[in-house]
Amino acid sequence: MTLPRQCAAVTAASSSKPRAAVVRCRAVAAAGGGTVVAVREVAAPMARRGAVRKAVATVAGLWRQVQGCDDWEGMLSPELHPVLREEVARYGELVDACYKAFDLDPASRRYLNCKYGRERMLEEVGMAGAGYEVTRYIYAAADVKVPTMEPSTSARGRWIGYVAVSTDEMTRRLGRRDVLVSFRGTVTPAEWMANLMSSLEPARLDPCDPRPDVKVESGFLSLYTSADRTCRFGGAGSCREQLLREVSRLIDTCSKGKPGEDISVTLAGHSMGSALALLFAYDLAELGLNRDAATGRAAPVTVFSFGGPRVGNAAFKARCDELGVKVLRVTNVHDPITKLPGIFLNEATTGVLRPWRDSCYTHVGVELPLDFFKVGDLASVHDLGTYIALLRNGDKKPHAAAAATARDRDDAGGVLAKVMDFVGRQRAGALPWHDAAIQMGGLVQTLGLI
Repeated sequence: MTLPRQCAAVTAASSSKPRAAVVRCRAVAAAGGGTVVAVREVAAPMARRGAVRKAVATVAGLWRQVQGCDDWEGMLSPELHPVLREEVARYGELVDACYKAFDLDPASRRYLNCKYGRERMLEEVGMAGAGYEVTRYIYAAADVKVPTMEPSTSARGRWIGYVAVSTDEMTRRLGRRDVLVSFRGTVTPAEWMANLMSSLEPARLDPCDPRPDVKVESGFLSLYTSADRTCRFGGAGSCREQLLREVSRLIDTCSKGKPGEDISVTLAGHSMGSALALLFAYDLAELGLNRDAATGRAAPVTVFSFGGPRVGNAAFKARCDELGVKVLRVTNVHDPITKLPGIFLNEATTGVLRPWRDSCYTHVGVELPLDFFKVGDLASVHDLGTYIALLRNGDKKPHAAAAATARDRDDAGGVLAKVMDFVGRQRAGALPWHDAAIQMGGLVQTLGLI
């Protein structure tokens, strides 16, 4: 294959670091198809003397790097690669669709579920051209008791997200068939009660190899593994069972339908949803269900986490790394949720407490830090709309961009206000400690912390 002229010039340049130039040129040379998404400056070491060349980059040509095959090396700094920026923002919008479609109207027959049918959900939330077909809705129920809540709001399976697969047209643009799972964050009282359960417990998701040293947060595990007690969605099983069935089915169908076609599994979530995404990524890879039964080839599993908390301990992180699970944590440096649980004892613990570090909560993956803070609007530091605006606009007036996005979200339904109204209606007759817990949860929701 003949290298583009600009790449040949860069490759020929003498350098103390030739490898960087070679890798970038190969990525461009490999881009045989797909829609051109961005133009990136490819700076060889000669750039120090002003020699800068431009290379055309496509999603199709860079999809493995975008999915983290080399842990996003060279794509995050000194500046965020425009193709990666576009793709991460796109996945953020696919997560935001969960909030826009979630029904918080008590008078609706779809109360606390999705407002729309699968066939038109993305269209109804303004994403008709997203390039995905929704194949299944996913429900989760927290196995926690909320005595002061109405029976209809406690221990009940609620719509948590959806599974989708890329269309043929989108597949050509992406360079592979993409199986997507998108998760929203905390909304219902049972969910934030689960978020307060911060003790570590063994995941034990693989019955053949339970790995008692691999521990995760008990509340997230409860949401992931508990089934709806009311049986309204009981036939579908737990969130875990629904996901394993559907995603493994799609991988198998795609593998048999077009043998040899590349497949990726992308899991995206905000806040609590990012924790569920990581749990599922670990579970899927641990069970080997991302592998083609005929060829043994594994589909890469990637998590795009927006404002996500820590999920497990050091052994959990080590096992995710060993299994090849890739995680890009998009964080606002001022977002407190990204520092929880384990705000004091975590992967950075040193000194006399260092011996306990392996038993502490530990982040998984690579961080993509953003920087936004607005006095008087604390909720915005964790708002998904702020994250997307920062990605879309880069350093161009992030405050104005985030504010505009927040206005758009309010116009689309005022999710946060409806959540607070929902929490408030459940407080009648609460016992003192229950009332205090509910007020704490309300404060957390008001500040947008979970």
